[in-house]
Amino acid sequence: MKKIIVLFIFSACSLFGQETFPTNGITNQNKSNYAFTNAILIVNPETTIEKATLLISNGKIIDVGKSITPPDGFVVVDLAGNYIYPSFIDIYTQYGIEEAKRKKENNPGPQMFSSKSGAFGWNEAVKPEVNGADLFSIDNKEIEEWLKAGFGAVLTHQLDGIVRGTATFTLLGKESENKSILKREAASLYSFSKGVSRQDYPSSLMGSIALLKQTYHDAYWYKNGGNKLEENISLDEFNSIQDLPQIFEVRDVLSIPRADKIGDEFGKQYIIKGSGNEYQKIDLVKSAEVRLIIPINFPDAFDVEDPFDAELVSLEAMKHWELAPLNPMMLDKAGIEFAITSLGTKSKNEFWTNLRKSINLGFNKKTALKALTTIPAKLINSEEMAGTLDKGKIANFLITSGDIFDESTQIYQNWVAGKPTVLASFEDKSLAGNFELTFNGFNYDLEIESKDSKLKSKVTFENEKAIPAKINYGNELVTLSFSDSARGYFRLNGIFDSQNRTFKGKGQDENGKWFSWSAKFKNEIVKQDKNEDNSKESEEYLSNLGEITYPFLPYGKSNFNANNNYLIKNAMVWTMENDEAPSQMDVLIKNGKISEVGKNLPSTDGVPTFDAEGKHLTPGIIDEHSHLAITRGGNESGLASSAEVNIGDILNSDHINIYRQLAGGVTTVQVLHGSANPIGGKAALIKLRWGKSADEMKFENADGFIKFALGENVKQSNWGSDNKERYPQTRMGVEQFYIERFTRAKEYEESWERYNKLSDNEKKNAIQPRKDLELETLVEILNSKRFITCHSYVQSEINMLMKVAEKFGFKVNTFTHILEGYKVADKMLEHGAAGSSFSDWWAYKFEVNDAIPFNAAIMTKVGINTAINSDDAEMARRLNQEAAKSIKYGGMSEIDALKMVTLNPAKMLHIDNKVGSIKVGKDADLVIWSDNPLSVYAIAEKTFIDGIIYFDREEEKILQESIGKERARLIQKMLSVKKSGGKTQKPKKEEQIEYHCDTIINFN
Repeated sequence: MKKIIVLFIFSACSLFGQETFPTNGITNQNKSNYAFTNAILIVNPETTIEKATLLISNGKIIDVGKSITPPDGFVVVDLAGNYIYPSFIDIYTQYGIEEAKRKKENNPGPQMFSSKSGAFGWNEAVKPEVNGADLFSIDNKEIEEWLKAGFGAVLTHQLDGIVRGTATFTLLGKESENKSILKREAASLYSFSKGVSRQDYPSSLMGSIALLKQTYHDAYWYKNGGNKLEENISLDEFNSIQDLPQIFEVRDVLSIPRADKIGDEFGKQYIIKGSGNEYQKIDLVKSAEVRLIIPINFPDAFDVEDPFDAELVSLEAMKHWELAPLNPMMLDKAGIEFAITSLGTKSKNEFWTNLRKSINLGFNKKTALKALTTIPAKLINSEEMAGTLDKGKIANFLITSGDIFDESTQIYQNWVAGKPTVLASFEDKSLAGNFELTFNGFNYDLEIESKDSKLKSKVTFENEKAIPAKINYGNELVTLSFSDSARGYFRLNGIFDSQNRTFKGKGQDENGKWFSWSAKFKNEIVKQDKNEDNSKESEEYLSNLGEITYPFLPYGKSNFNANNNYLIKNAMVWTMENDEAPSQMDVLIKNGKISEVGKNLPSTDGVPTFDAEGKHLTPGIIDEHSHLAITRGGNESGLASSAEVNIGDILNSDHINIYRQLAGGVTTVQVLHGSANPIGGKAALIKLRWGKSADEMKFENADGFIKFALGENVKQSNWGSDNKERYPQTRMGVEQFYIERFTRAKEYEESWERYNKLSDNEKKNAIQPRKDLELETLVEILNSKRFITCHSYVQSEINMLMKVAEKFGFKVNTFTHILEGYKVADKMLEHGAAGSSFSDWWAYKFEVNDAIPFNAAIMTKVGINTAINSDDAEMARRLNQEAAKSIKYGGMSEIDALKMVTLNPAKMLHIDNKVGSIKVGKDADLVIWSDNPLSVYAIAEKTFIDGIIYFDREEEKILQESIGKERARLIQKMLSVKKSGGKTQKPKKEEQIEYHCDTIINFN
């Protein structure tokens, strides 16, 4: 045992060689040469050597293997079958770096520009100049927790901003920062969250995406000549860190492809720091071909003892509680490479508890070790120095009593760069057991238990009740005391012989009388095998699991019926191709297209047939103005023009309103930016393909649209007195703003035309224009490659925008809302604009005081292509009824009324060649109704998109029953957790935002 004690007397000199700092006193020149023998040595996750020797010198591994003779002068440590592992690496931390704090400002109003002094970039959320090494300082208190958990090195950075600067790779040693840092700049970091920046822009996820893309373009321009025109420290630093590993943090699995697309566009392969719900979209993650860093911060069970509290918990939250521990296993089985981070767990103990839970549920131990050693080292290009116990690497290793992932295993020591931190005594293992204690003629049974580096003991006299005993041990000396009510109070002191597992020494009774005592080992403590317990618990857990559905919501499905061939017979068919009343016909769907329309169509083998006699068949409803399926902000309100942002970047394919709108017969929607600014963002046209990814929902080969807005919202009339900073603040200012932006766009286009006309030699001496995503979009409008849908109410403003458009040679495609359209219908017709109106909204704010419910009928009679839109998730479920109101208000025919939510919006969106009517060759986007679709009694029974049934009312009844059973199962499972003493959390109501034009929330 004395060989081991020597370990803690010697000290090591720096890993980095000669000192560069002065000393006060005598310099310690000990070389710290150690030989660890008879170890079970895990060199790396693939290689284990038994009876191995590890040699370290001056903080480095100099040899490893079997039959190695320790050189002279080495301290030899016989590990007697204990294990040596590479210490763990966490590459997503903020260790030793203070959390960023938002500046306190006296002015609570908007902040449009950076308040940072110096020649930096314009946006405070982009700060590539931040270097983790400059902020890093060793935290001796925090470091103890890291070491106890088995970590030896971390990558650390400030978790703030969209472009976060660089992270530093550092040892978890107790030397100075100078000696701890291994790589000053080891990776560059990104996210979609602007963090503590007070700037208004970006205020949304789509704004964050656009800002990051623009930063890449700006940096390219700056590197290729722009630096001759201005000094920009941020762009200079951004360019300097592009060759580092790139780590991108996302909040949810749907943001993985969002980040990956940016990487693909700019030639970057991001390492994605995930959120722990990747299992919900394994195929989506795999298709992105990314490497991950995953947390294991599994949620606690909900306390659902109160049935009303249980109602606050969504089914998806319950399912995530159950399935989150399977995330590592499922990623591993899918062949997706990942590292594990402890970030997000409340403590390092919770980290271990969660990790072992995943392992007990089937996560492969070898993969777990890779995710904590070799993979993190490889991801940050540091495998030459850490991650394994190969010759030449830093001596970062753990000495353990057994398999590192077994619950009973103790970590004895954590060595960082050749210096030990003692976490438990080697003797603790031999101390544990049952002993025969003898003194003063008494014979006691002594039981000593070692758990979590702490000793517990008790004594038993013959068959009497066990008595707790206080035990302390250190440097081979033991003290033991206990009070036996029948025989007295005894205090014992002695020496433990670990080789023979015996004690001997002196003691005193309660009268102060001395006596000799001894204890000899009898047998090991017989305990139920924890691994066996865990195995049984895991088997029970895995045998009672819910399914992963797509989407991961109620009404999602684990298996999807993709059949797109059907025959619908005897329905009252509303073709929308002419003004004739609906008639009884058959419709054949083949491969997702309308193949035949007629009477008495023959059945085809293998094609399911629906007898729709007494029912009505219409084209799917099209909503020209929706804010459905938006993620983290439908308005980018930070600037007056946000033409650079794109709703298509932030579609949420897992939104319950998609299903609800399918239940109302909706098949296609245009998802629009809000109306917070005169020039909003690009729109997304989607089909409601429930269960598909965001990209799979997008309408193929559709023209691009963009949202403009007029009126109170854009001049911030109702935003409060603090919002007087952003131009324009008046209606006349809005007009001038349009003129200024389109003038800038024309100048921008001309600058590129001039540059592109230059010869190759001339271009060498010219500076390429800076690519501007906002102006690129406006140029598309000027060239009729992108089309405007404009939020509008007041006739004067409607007239103004048409004149601005005509001045610059383009047309406004659609005026949406257009509640004073009846006043300017003749001018709209002359201009060529369509109108997408509410049916009967009026007087809900000042600028709609003149709205009338006859608006749609009047515009239709004038000859304007008119539609009815929702602008509301709930209203979209009954657009058929909204269209029917124009029969009352204006005497519109049933055919014309239904066209306002089918063929007319299809024409507005330039997709009437594919959808909007029942015609051979068009997409089979159809709805079977129980009654006349314009009746308040009509119910959508089946909704088809591309011939596939995405909503079926009969199937919904089965799904509702299944949802109820699944909730009941999960509630019982959570109740059993509480009953057994497990951790629970208080349920909270989950707020789901329903977006409208004027929803203004800063999501960053």
